[in-house]
Amino acid sequence: MSGGGCSVVWFRRDLRVEDNPALAAGVRAGSVVCVFIWAPEEEGPYYPGRVSRWWLKHSLAHLDSSLRSLGTSLITKRSTDSVSSLLEVVISTGATQLFFNHLYDPISLVRDHRAKEVLTAQGITVRSFNADLLYEPWDVNDVNGRPFTTFNAFWGRCLSMPYDPDAPLLPPKRIISGDTSRCPSDTMVFEDESEKGSNALLARAWSPGWSNADKALTTFINGPLLEYSQNRRKADGATTSLLSPHLHFGELSVRKAFHLVRIKQVLWANEGNKAGEESVNLFLKSIGLREYSRYISFNHPYSHERPLLGHLKFFPWIINQSYFKAWRQGRTGYPLVDAGMRELWATGWLHDRIRVVVSSFFVKVLQLPWRWGMKYFWDTLLDADLESDALGWQYISGTIPDGREFDRIDNPQFEGYKFDPNGEYVRKWLPELARLPTEWIHHPWNAPESVLQAAGIELGSNYPLPIVGIDAAKTRLQEALLEMWQHEAASRAAVENGTEEGLGDSSESTPIAFPQDIQMEENYEPVRNNLTATRRYEDQMVPSITTSLVRVEEEESSMEIRNLVEETRGEVPTNVMVDQEPRRDTLNQGVLQTIRNNTLPQPNAAIGLQHAIEDSTAESSSSSRRERDGGVVPVWSPSTSSYSEQFASDDNSIGTSSYLQRHPQSHQIMNWRRLSQTG
Repeated sequence: MSGGGCSVVWFRRDLRVEDNPALAAGVRAGSVVCVFIWAPEEEGPYYPGRVSRWWLKHSLAHLDSSLRSLGTSLITKRSTDSVSSLLEVVISTGATQLFFNHLYDPISLVRDHRAKEVLTAQGITVRSFNADLLYEPWDVNDVNGRPFTTFNAFWGRCLSMPYDPDAPLLPPKRIISGDTSRCPSDTMVFEDESEKGSNALLARAWSPGWSNADKALTTFINGPLLEYSQNRRKADGATTSLLSPHLHFGELSVRKAFHLVRIKQVLWANEGNKAGEESVNLFLKSIGLREYSRYISFNHPYSHERPLLGHLKFFPWIINQSYFKAWRQGRTGYPLVDAGMRELWATGWLHDRIRVVVSSFFVKVLQLPWRWGMKYFWDTLLDADLESDALGWQYISGTIPDGREFDRIDNPQFEGYKFDPNGEYVRKWLPELARLPTEWIHHPWNAPESVLQAAGIELGSNYPLPIVGIDAAKTRLQEALLEMWQHEAASRAAVENGTEEGLGDSSESTPIAFPQDIQMEENYEPVRNNLTATRRYEDQMVPSITTSLVRVEEEESSMEIRNLVEETRGEVPTNVMVDQEPRRDTLNQGVLQTIRNNTLPQPNAAIGLQHAIEDSTAESSSSSRRERDGGVVPVWSPSTSSYSEQFASDDNSIGTSSYLQRHPQSHQIMNWRRLSQTG
């Protein structure tokens, strides 16, 4: 059939034929050309990690097979400029319409806006849809029409919206293919020879592809969901839904998951099944957290690199690459943390409870910059997801209004007995501790010498002593918080007096460099800017989207800042990079034991898979509103207020509030300008 007048359906992170509004719109309009454009260089520091690329490779092959069975195929293009490639596809196929589904991260919002502008200027009709969320971010607001600033309030509103999320769409029965004779697919290379051995292990545990995702959802709902609330605390088993990679790549419709789980909820409620009801509510909350991550990203487009609470830009993070290396290698001396990091390296996956343990240790005990940890998760997670990961790390770091109190340190020893009471998880991933009795498995440094000898353990040799003592970490954290408040007070006073715009307020400041010794993978795809060198982790900086695709519009003038502060005294000035956080000299600061054997090799690279985030980041939800014929993304404009209301001390399910009660004057959401975005 001729390609004249056909529609292009642009696939991204919606790799399914079921409940795909953009595909459904294309099929209704006539003949269709399906295209996937891979331009990872556009993502800047968020170039996909090895296991993410492995998943994408197999998911695309699965999607292509499904489309072929329906009468068409998937055109794949390798590019460094998605919009230019999209225009080429439209011209070469003679298409008159473009359909795609919304994404909510800052890079995608800018790219999608540009795609609409460029193609509309060429006379192409462009329409976009919601395929990733229950409700669009701009549809969920408080009584004053402003975005919510806590999860509980947001999710409560979602569950009480005047209309339900739309029912999921069935897959098309047949697709009429447009003319692709002048639009051949490019060869896609998602892995190099050095990665194939490690990647081969992934197929034993995971089955990418939308129909496999559908099977996984059905299996979960008909089985593990019933005991989800009871079992999910167990770190030594597959006790979570394991759906997050499918959700990230859009193989699974979140609104389908939501609808099927709600059916179970009604059924179990009628039966009086309290355990089932509790499990459903908990699972739905994890869906809500994924929704909230997109909501935060849309309303605060720099949340992946700056704290939402302004005063935390003054926290004096410890810049210590030795700490970072020991954490990555699983050689901190705390068995539960080390077991988690070894599993992460070996499998690309972590139980959500362990994710919380290792990230909390990273931020609170080692006091390393949270964006370093987030970037490592991005590089190594099978379900790496920018919005969810940013929410998870901001929550752990206490940098969002309902996050954990910053002065709360979770002791890995006690967390170990809570989530791994018999020590089986530690023994699995730390074979050097396998013979240690359960009594000592989570704190071997306290074990009698005779017990250590019998278990073949020599602390400081074949297993490290703790690199930082918990008591020392608590003391150091209190000192750091005091220093933070002093800097914050000085900055606020300077702004209020009109003498300065605030300490460290320039978004042009040099970011904290990402540590250069990571070498998590052998190499990358070709570098950005068409350079021929191999791109390596050593070349990367801490995530920053402010360099090319995404820029704050115009820095607010000092008069604007002063006017803002007069209205909201507690707010630190806008447009602040976390990169200006004061740095602390890291030598000899109450360290119990220096890192030993720092030159130990990384855990076996042959099995170096990668890891994934669940509880506060994984299980997701997606749906479309009543915009069957194409949604309109509202204009992204600065908020009329600065979200500077004091955050109430209600008990939030994401975190607790005593910390906010003690320091109410500075807990204000940053008033960043938002990027212009139109439909």
